[in-house]
Amino acid sequence: MVQEPTQDHLIGTIVDGRYMVRSRLARGGMSTVYLATDQRLERDVALKVLHPHLANDPTFLERLSREAKAAASLSHPHIVGVLDQGEDGHIAYLVMEYVKGHTLRDVLNEQSALPPRLALALIDPVIEGLAAAHSSGLIHRDIKPENVLIADDGRIKVGDFGLARAVSANTSTGALIGTVAYLAPELVLGQPADARSDIYSAGIMLYEMLTGQQPYSGDSPIQVAYQHVNAVVGRPSEAAPGLAEDLDELVQWCTAADAENRPVDGSALLTELRHIRTTLTDEELDHRQGPVPTPFPPPPTAATTTLGSAAANPTESLPATASPTEFISHQSNPTTIMAAGGSALQHSRAATSGADIDQDLRQPGKRELKRLERQQTKDRARAAATPVRPLREGNPRRRGVIWAVVIVILAMLAASAGWFFGMGPGSPGTVPDVKNKTVAEAQQLLRTAGFQSEPRDVFDDDILAGLTVGTEPESGAEVRKFQPITLFVSKGAQLFALPGLTGGSLAEAKTALNAAEMALGNVTEAFDEKVPAGVVIAQDPAKGIEVRHGTPVALVVSKGPQPIPVPDVRGLAQDAAVKALQDAGLKAVVAPETVNDKTVPKGAVVSQAPANGTLIRGEAVTLTVSKGPKMVKVPNFVGKQAKEARQQLEALGFEVKVNEILGGFFGTVRDQNPVDKDVPEGSVVTLTVV
Repeated sequence: MVQEPTQDHLIGTIVDGRYMVRSRLARGGMSTVYLATDQRLERDVALKVLHPHLANDPTFLERLSREAKAAASLSHPHIVGVLDQGEDGHIAYLVMEYVKGHTLRDVLNEQSALPPRLALALIDPVIEGLAAAHSSGLIHRDIKPENVLIADDGRIKVGDFGLARAVSANTSTGALIGTVAYLAPELVLGQPADARSDIYSAGIMLYEMLTGQQPYSGDSPIQVAYQHVNAVVGRPSEAAPGLAEDLDELVQWCTAADAENRPVDGSALLTELRHIRTTLTDEELDHRQGPVPTPFPPPPTAATTTLGSAAANPTESLPATASPTEFISHQSNPTTIMAAGGSALQHSRAATSGADIDQDLRQPGKRELKRLERQQTKDRARAAATPVRPLREGNPRRRGVIWAVVIVILAMLAASAGWFFGMGPGSPGTVPDVKNKTVAEAQQLLRTAGFQSEPRDVFDDDILAGLTVGTEPESGAEVRKFQPITLFVSKGAQLFALPGLTGGSLAEAKTALNAAEMALGNVTEAFDEKVPAGVVIAQDPAKGIEVRHGTPVALVVSKGPQPIPVPDVRGLAQDAAVKALQDAGLKAVVAPETVNDKTVPKGAVVSQAPANGTLIRGEAVTLTVSKGPKMVKVPNFVGKQAKEARQQLEALGFEVKVNEILGGFFGTVRDQNPVDKDVPEGSVVTLTVV
């Protein structure tokens, strides 16, 4: 689905110093959803920014925080994860897993009625996700095709857990949030929701998947809501002839008006759903519909006509193709329905492929056995309801006595009922606030108020382990005293073991932290003689330490071996030079060849390679040792001209010193020292010239 163009002022900004808003995905009555990048964990997320009328209500924000934490505790492959929740100035937001793909609504818009094989395969992960939520005590309250997300890789997830419950708690007395087309009767009547309310919505959704249409329609949302309460959902095969009887029974079981007649939760429904998938034949699973008939209008009853006229000018009319979430008010005049927006997430479209659906085993014999068992049950029920002999009129006086007894019994029952609902266990009471109490204190408070409670352990980041988080129904709610109260007890923050990050590169460590949903802390560098540069050598906290998600982990990255400046040892004796290099952490290598040098004495270092710069510990420096100056024989220049003698001596490398007598008038060498001897190259030869 193409992202809608917008001039939204949030695009390009950073929310709460962490989430870079990139584009707007969708806008509804409760919130606007953006595609954002979590800069701390370097991943794309769906950022749901609530509208100001919700974000400015402290009571709602507190409730939303609790619901977000409860939803975040769900970790299931078929439930969209809630990653974060917070406030940034006037902005209140939720951060959720970003699922790139499309919704079940997109599939229904493209294909209308689906073959049973595809419909059952698509709804199976939805029910599996609901089963996981129900087992954790969470109810969705707004199951509809728009909240079923299908990723491009085929994964199916249920989105928006927790938000519907939080918003319904923030509306006026008796109000709730939900989508009228999929709303359970008890919610329309203002009664408490439970897991069976989600089952009803899933049943309506399955009806639409099998038939291409919703079971109820009307000119206004209130007409649809009326039918949920007063009508019975028809068999799918009536709208789409040829569907198997098992599918009719499955849909009607889920959509029974009385919640007691529905599956108790998602787990119970999932078991039956998978059983049906294995018992239907290939022909029944691959049955396809012809052209989808026009959705039938609501029953032409007087009540329907009245509601239709009353809703002739609703607050907002709903298009037939949309399933927005609505607020429904259960007050003295229950005829106002306000559309509150569409699906919270909007995703890019992708084609749905049936090739990803697992092939199920079929067992026709089991299906026939199941039908036979159902028929036998019906026959026994009819037999039990049939009298075995005709009733006789009996004695009139006896009938009078019986009627008197009946009247007395009814009066006693009425008095008992009055006591039960007025002062007894059926009387209403207000749930007390037990937050941050010990379990014993909380249970005593509830008993004093007339309630029985059942503790249930939950993770909570803010409440210490062993103290109570709250109740369901929540504190301040007015309920009948016989209704059980769930007491949530904190297990403390949920902790996760840190992965080991040492031995790999910094990029690999970042990837591992993202996968573990941890944050990158301070990164420092240190020299290490054994570990190459760029490799992580330490982490804090250490591997295996259990911490909360989002905990920053500090890393130390190797800069490699520390470089060592090369010392200058030229002119030192060989032993002294070797020791100086070893003390610096370097290796001294003495060249086998020695050289003559007129300035460096024998046994001292003439040269080294390298002469300067830096080396790594243990690397070698080559030393060349002097064998002293070269010995040269001094020729005899006595009686020869001083100029010639100087030139030849200097050519041999000697330094010439001239002493002139009487000004050296003749320029002749009269005396020479040394003469005819071997002396070191560069020695001084003194000439006496006359």
